[in-house]
Amino acid sequence: MSKIYNPSGGYRKLHAFNFATIIHLGTISFCKRYLPWKDDPLGKTLGQMVGASRSGKQNIIEGSERAKTSAETEIKLTDVAKASLSELQGDLEDYLVTKGSIPWSIHNPDHQAVVAVMLDEFAYTDDLLHDYWIFLLAQKKKFNLWLEERDDIAAANALIILIQRATGLLGRQLTRLEQTFVERGGIKEKMFAARVEARAEPTAPQCPECGGAMRKRASARGPFWGCSAYPKCKGIRKINELEHTETDPMPR
Repeated sequence: MSKIYNPSGGYRKLHAFNFATIIHLGTISFCKRYLPWKDDPLGKTLGQMVGASRSGKQNIIEGSERAKTSAETEIKLTDVAKASLSELQGDLEDYLVTKGSIPWSIHNPDHQAVVAVMLDEFAYTDDLLHDYWIFLLAQKKKFNLWLEERDDIAAANALIILIQRATGLLGRQLTRLEQTFVERGGIKEKMFAARVEARAEPTAPQCPECGGAMRKRASARGPFWGCSAYPKCKGIRKINELEHTETDPMPR
């Protein structure tokens, strides 16, 4: 495990990312079917809604990839993803109201049915992109009754519920990221700690056989200095040998 870099890039296993991807695909389909050009001649509403759904998904990706070197950037981009999805929810609420409807009650059977649908876990394979999209489309299919097969009111409500699930997960992820940052610090602190640790390690002695540099090695009996030219040179020293053999006693 790296002393400096953070784990990064595992976003395809995040339910928040998979929800965000389903939301993005569902939003594109929704806008194509229910926002005709005559009602949105400049394409502004459509562009904003699709853009917000894309931002939600893409910022999770970028935040996960940037996590390697910047916990601060990961936190900021995760927050942007959450905010973008919330923006999309606002547009969907407005759509419902303009159609003479309002968001489903939490007691509505359809609301409860969408909430009850669980995502499967994605397992990384040696054919990542191909297998991921087989997985993702299978997950989206679980919601197609509301997203694709019924009317615009059902689709808008389903998207709102999926957004709420995604933003809830992102909110909990932000809490975890904050706790991790407080406990472990950022990359500058890790780099400083790694340099302090490196400076604290004893300087490698010369090999008694060939005069070359030695490396710290380990055996069943404990650590020792071994020649870096091994196996050509098999010179060794005890770790504490220099303390006893290379320091002259004080004269009396």
